[in-house]
Amino acid sequence: MATAELKSIDKRMDGAVTVLGSEFAGLRTGRASPSLLEPLMVEAYGSQMPISQVGTISVPEPRMLTVQVWDNGLVKATEKAIRESGLGLNPQTDGQLIRVPIPEPNEERRRELSKIAGKYAEQARVAVRNVRRDGMDLLKRQEKDGDISQDEHKTLSAEIQAMTDRHIAKIDEALAAKDQEIMQV
Repeated sequence: MATAELKSIDKRMDGAVTVLGSEFAGLRTGRASPSLLEPLMVEAYGSQMPISQVGTISVPEPRMLTVQVWDNGLVKATEKAIRESGLGLNPQTDGQLIRVPIPEPNEERRRELSKIAGKYAEQARVAVRNVRRDGMDLLKRQEKDGDISQDEHKTLSAEIQAMTDRHIAKIDEALAAKDQEIMQV
Protein backbone atom coordinates (compact mmCIF):
# COMPACT_ATOMS: atom_id res chain seq x y z
CA MET A 1 0.00 0.00 0.00
CA ALA A 2 1.43 3.33 -1.05
CA THR A 3 1.61 6.37 1.18
CA ALA A 4 -0.81 8.03 -1.28
CA GLU A 5 -3.46 5.48 -0.31
CA LEU A 6 -2.80 6.12 3.40
CA LYS A 7 -3.09 9.86 2.79
CA SER A 8 -6.37 9.25 0.96
CA ILE A 9 -7.73 7.30 3.95
CA ASP A 10 -6.57 10.07 6.31
CA LYS A 11 -8.18 12.72 4.09
CA ARG A 12 -11.50 10.84 4.00
CA MET A 13 -11.46 10.56 7.82
CA ASP A 14 -10.68 14.29 8.05
CA GLY A 15 -13.69 14.87 5.81
CA ALA A 16 -15.98 13.14 8.32
CA VAL A 17 -14.63 15.38 11.10
CA THR A 18 -15.09 18.50 8.91
CA VAL A 19 -18.71 17.57 8.13
CA LEU A 20 -19.33 17.11 11.85
CA GLY A 21 -17.95 20.62 12.48
CA SER A 22 -20.35 22.16 9.96
CA GLU A 23 -23.30 20.20 11.42
CA PHE A 24 -22.35 21.44 14.90
CA ALA A 25 -22.19 25.02 13.61
CA GLY A 26 -25.85 24.77 12.65
CA LEU A 27 -26.89 23.67 16.14
CA ARG A 28 -28.24 26.66 17.96
CA THR A 29 -26.79 27.38 21.38
CA GLY A 30 -28.39 30.74 22.11
CA ARG A 31 -25.82 32.75 20.17
CA ALA A 32 -26.65 34.06 16.74
CA SER A 33 -24.66 32.55 13.89
CA PRO A 34 -25.24 32.90 10.13
CA SER A 35 -24.67 29.13 9.80
CA LEU A 36 -28.03 28.67 11.57
CA LEU A 37 -29.93 29.94 8.51
CA GLU A 38 -27.56 28.79 5.73
CA PRO A 39 -29.16 25.33 5.23
CA LEU A 40 -32.62 26.89 4.67
CA MET A 41 -34.15 26.80 1.19
CA VAL A 42 -36.48 29.55 -0.09
CA GLU A 43 -39.18 29.13 -2.76
CA ALA A 44 -37.90 31.64 -5.34
CA TYR A 45 -38.53 32.04 -9.05
CA GLY A 46 -40.32 28.68 -9.24
CA SER A 47 -37.57 26.64 -7.56
CA GLN A 48 -35.85 26.10 -4.21
CA MET A 49 -32.83 28.36 -3.60
CA PRO A 50 -30.47 28.56 -0.60
CA ILE A 51 -31.30 31.57 1.58
CA SER A 52 -27.77 32.90 0.96
CA GLN A 53 -28.70 33.35 -2.72
CA VAL A 54 -31.73 35.56 -2.01
CA GLY A 55 -30.22 37.84 0.63
CA THR A 56 -27.34 38.70 2.95
CA ILE A 57 -27.31 37.10 6.41
CA SER A 58 -25.62 39.14 9.13
CA VAL A 59 -25.28 39.23 12.92
CA PRO A 60 -25.81 42.82 14.14
CA GLU A 61 -25.87 41.73 17.81
CA PRO A 62 -25.22 38.49 19.75
CA ARG A 63 -28.88 37.39 19.90
CA MET A 64 -30.13 38.70 16.55
CA LEU A 65 -29.76 37.67 12.91
CA THR A 66 -30.84 39.80 9.98
CA VAL A 67 -31.50 38.82 6.39
CA GLN A 68 -31.32 41.68 3.87
CA VAL A 69 -33.42 40.30 0.99
CA TRP A 70 -32.29 41.62 -2.40
CA ASP A 71 -35.58 41.19 -4.28
CA ASN A 72 -38.65 42.76 -2.67
CA GLY A 73 -40.82 39.99 -4.14
CA LEU A 74 -38.96 37.32 -2.14
CA VAL A 75 -39.36 38.87 1.33
CA LYS A 76 -42.55 36.91 2.17
CA ALA A 77 -41.10 33.61 0.86
CA THR A 78 -37.89 34.13 2.86
CA GLU A 79 -39.83 34.95 6.03
CA LYS A 80 -41.99 31.85 5.49
CA ALA A 81 -38.90 29.63 5.02
CA ILE A 82 -37.42 30.88 8.32
CA ARG A 83 -40.73 30.53 10.20
CA GLU A 84 -41.36 26.97 8.92
CA SER A 85 -37.75 25.78 9.34
CA GLY A 86 -38.44 23.94 12.61
CA LEU A 87 -35.75 26.01 14.35
CA GLY A 88 -38.30 27.76 16.59
CA LEU A 89 -37.56 31.19 15.13
CA ASN A 90 -40.03 34.05 14.79
CA PRO A 91 -38.87 36.49 12.06
CA GLN A 92 -40.08 40.10 11.86
CA THR A 93 -40.14 41.93 8.55
CA ASP A 94 -39.24 45.59 8.13
CA GLY A 95 -39.29 46.41 4.40
CA GLN A 96 -36.64 44.20 2.78
CA LEU A 97 -34.91 43.51 6.12
CA ILE A 98 -35.96 40.46 8.11
CA ARG A 99 -34.96 40.48 11.78
CA VAL A 100 -34.66 37.09 13.47
CA PRO A 101 -34.33 37.26 17.26
CA ILE A 102 -32.63 34.19 18.75
CA PRO A 103 -34.51 33.08 21.90
CA GLU A 104 -32.66 31.71 24.92
CA PRO A 105 -33.02 27.90 24.83
CA ASN A 106 -34.69 26.37 27.92
CA GLU A 107 -33.36 23.30 29.79
CA GLU A 108 -35.47 20.85 27.77
CA ARG A 109 -34.31 22.36 24.48
CA ARG A 110 -30.69 22.20 25.65
CA ARG A 111 -31.03 18.47 26.37
CA GLU A 112 -32.64 17.98 22.94
CA LEU A 113 -29.77 19.85 21.25
CA SER A 114 -27.28 17.74 23.19
CA LYS A 115 -28.93 14.53 21.92
CA ILE A 116 -28.86 15.85 18.34
CA ALA A 117 -25.15 16.68 18.74
CA GLY A 118 -24.60 13.11 19.98
CA LYS A 119 -26.34 11.71 16.89
CA TYR A 120 -24.18 13.86 14.60
CA ALA A 121 -21.05 12.66 16.42
CA GLU A 122 -22.12 9.01 16.09
CA GLN A 123 -22.71 9.47 12.34
CA ALA A 124 -19.19 10.90 12.05
CA ARG A 125 -17.74 7.95 14.02
CA VAL A 126 -19.56 5.51 11.71
CA ALA A 127 -18.18 7.35 8.68
CA VAL A 128 -14.62 7.10 10.07
CA ARG A 129 -15.10 3.39 10.81
CA ASN A 130 -16.38 2.82 7.27
CA VAL A 131 -13.23 4.44 5.88
CA ARG A 132 -11.16 2.17 8.15
CA ARG A 133 -13.07 -0.88 6.89
CA ASP A 134 -12.39 0.14 3.27
CA GLY A 135 -8.68 0.52 4.07
CA MET A 136 -8.53 -2.87 5.81
CA ASP A 137 -10.32 -4.54 2.87
CA LEU A 138 -7.79 -3.01 0.50
CA LEU A 139 -4.93 -4.40 2.64
CA LYS A 140 -6.46 -7.90 2.60
CA ARG A 141 -6.82 -7.76 -1.18
CA GLN A 142 -3.24 -6.57 -1.63
CA GLU A 143 -1.89 -9.31 0.64
CA LYS A 144 -3.99 -11.95 -1.17
CA ASP A 145 -2.73 -10.69 -4.54
CA GLY A 146 0.86 -10.82 -3.26
CA ASP A 147 1.40 -7.05 -3.49
CA ILE A 148 2.33 -6.79 0.22
CA SER A 149 3.70 -9.26 2.78
CA GLN A 150 1.98 -10.33 6.01
CA ASP A 151 4.34 -8.13 8.01
CA GLU A 152 3.51 -5.09 5.87
CA HIS A 153 -0.17 -5.90 6.25
CA LYS A 154 0.16 -5.91 10.06
CA THR A 155 2.18 -2.68 10.09
CA LEU A 156 -0.19 -0.83 7.75
CA SER A 157 -3.21 -2.24 9.55
CA ALA A 158 -1.88 -0.84 12.84
CA GLU A 159 -1.27 2.51 11.13
CA ILE A 160 -4.85 2.66 9.83
CA GLN A 161 -6.17 1.75 13.29
CA ALA A 162 -4.07 4.53 14.87
CA MET A 163 -5.46 6.96 12.30
CA THR A 164 -8.99 5.82 13.16
CA ASP A 165 -8.37 6.23 16.90
CA ARG A 166 -7.00 9.75 16.32
CA HIS A 167 -10.06 10.81 14.34
CA ILE A 168 -12.53 9.23 16.80
CA ALA A 169 -10.74 11.16 19.59
CA LYS A 170 -11.15 14.41 17.59
CA ILE A 171 -14.88 13.66 17.21
CA ASP A 172 -15.22 12.96 20.95
CA GLU A 173 -13.40 16.23 21.80
CA ALA A 174 -15.65 18.19 19.43
CA LEU A 175 -18.76 16.59 20.98
CA ALA A 176 -17.58 17.37 24.52
CA ALA A 177 -16.92 21.00 23.56
CA LYS A 178 -20.31 21.31 21.83
CA ASP A 179 -22.10 19.73 24.82
CA GLN A 180 -20.43 22.19 27.15
CA GLU A 181 -21.41 25.07 24.84
CA ILE A 182 -25.04 23.85 24.66
CA MET A 183 -25.42 23.36 28.41
CA GLN A 184 -23.82 26.71 29.29
CA VAL A 185 -26.47 29.04 30.70
